[in-house]
Amino acid sequence: MPISGPGRFITIEGGEGAGKSTQLGLLAARLKLEVKNAGVVETREPNGPIRNLLVQGDRSWTPMAEALLHFAARAEHLEETVRPSLAEGLWVLCDRFADSTMAYQGYAQELGRDRVEALYEMVVGELKPDLTLILDIPVAIGLDRAMRRDITETRYERMGRAFHETLRTAFHDIAAREPERCVVIDANGPVETVHEAIWAAVKDRLNVE
Repeated sequence: MPISGPGRFITIEGGEGAGKSTQLGLLAARLKLEVKNAGVVETREPNGPIRNLLVQGDRSWTPMAEALLHFAARAEHLEETVRPSLAEGLWVLCDRFADSTMAYQGYAQELGRDRVEALYEMVVGELKPDLTLILDIPVAIGLDRAMRRDITETRYERMGRAFHETLRTAFHDIAAREPERCVVIDANGPVETVHEAIWAAVKDRLNVE
């Protein structure tokens, strides 16, 4: 039977240049087209004033300070956007969420899973995404795509090949730990092919007809 009732929370994760923003927009359009009366909110993390501190320039934060900044932005995002939208029965599609903090700070910056999980419990509590789509792409291809974009948000892109290889491994480990929530999507292909794989996962996991 088609999905009904409360809103659904879908997060899209993955390394740099995987196409998260593009795929989020395509998924939002598909949900509006295919799911009756679906209201969709498109959002991203980090957001708000903290975003520029984290994604621009070359400031070197300690791993804990950087994680705290992400969770500070997340706390506001949850209260202002995510929780109210879900309470209204809307679908919330988020470009990055706490899995990125776990991968970037917990794994690649070696803060550790326990510390990130403790911050998650304090800030997010029991809320978890209904579905997390992890877009997987070889690091060299992803970084090449990312650096071709005409943007100033390149702080993470410039952190080095080893850092990004660790990120890719981290996302795979996160997916393996929570297979009921996470689906790894091969993002190394045409945009429409990736979209169809995402749509198939959404239909299968969230009972969309």
